[in-house]
Order: sequence, then structure tokens, then C-alpha cells
Amino acid sequence: METIKRMNVEENDFKQLFWQISPKEISDNMFTLVMDNFYVITAGNEAHYNSMIGSGGGFGLLFRKPASWCVIRTDRYTLELIQKEQTYTIAYFSDRYKEQLLFLGSQSGRDSRKMEEVELTGIQTPSGNMSFKEARLIFECKLTQITTPDPDDFCTQEARDYIADAYQKASDYRKYVFGEVTHVWIKQE
Repeated sequence: METIKRMNVEENDFKQLFWQISPKEISDNMFTLVMDNFYVITAGNEAHYNSMIGSGGGFGLLFRKPASWCVIRTDRYTLELIQKEQTYTIAYFSDRYKEQLLFLGSQSGRDSRKMEEVELTGIQTPSGNMSFKEARLIFECKLTQITTPDPDDFCTQEARDYIADAYQKASDYRKYVFGEVTHVWIKQE
């Protein structure tokens, strides 16, 4: 039986730790948030979930709804769980958790017990998605689309060169994952 650290919290307890805001109320500069901060993508359910560190991506509107997008290597276990569950979270943390976030990016959850070893506390949102008690900002997302970019679709030489370099072998291929932002939670202070 897994001994993953997680909080068994009721919806009211979660809402004592986090309060829900609309995407329009986010005070962070979105470019700074994505460019300068580590974030964690988590998918799965309370019985079994996995997290990975993210880089790149962004936020905006897709089909007239608030949306996120991120780039995930095709061989990542978290991508498998996103496809299975059709939901995921994106969580941002203060700098003091940087070491733990890097740990989540250092190995696959498919082949390790990293979710038991990480010094973060798993927590379930009221809608059943997994994230972490230590997060300062949590986006819950419903999967909208997963696509693989074709190198011929890129218009600048810089982009084509980046894709050609990134896709040296099949395991390096990236998927672009788009999700509707269904909830935004901010840590209560």
C-alpha cells in the first residue's frame, strides 16, 4: 500500500487553506509567472497521482474560456495520467520550495516512488484534482486538446531550428497540452 503524504481534508478544510478567485483576479504578471517561476503539473486521483516540473507554456483564452497550455515530453508519465483523467492542476510555489520542485523533475513517477519521497503534502481540491498544500496558486484544468507540433508549421527559422534540435529522437517529442481553466485557488495568508 502506498504511503504517500497527503492531507485528508474535507472541502471546507481545503477552503480554509485556499480561496477561489476568478482568472481575472490573478494579480501576478502572467509573463513573469511563466518565465521566472517553477511550476508543477499534477494529474491522477487521490489513490494515485504524479507530478512533474513544468517550463514554458502560458495562459489566455481558447474557445472563449480561460485556458492554459504547456509543453510536455511524450514519454512523461504525468502526460499519461492527464490523458486518462482528462484533468490536471498547475501549481506555483514560493522560491523556498525550489529544491522540492526540482526533485519532482529529476525522475519519472512511473519508475520511482518520488511522490512518497518529495517533501510536499498532497491535497485534493473540492473537485477531486490533486495538488499540494504548500502551493501559493493552483489552476485546475480540464483537458481540451493534446497536439504534436509539426516542424513545417513553424514560420521563423529560430522556431524551426528549436524544434529540429528538440526532436532529435522520438522520446524527445513534445505534446502541446491545452486545458480549460475551471478553478483558480490562491493560498490564504
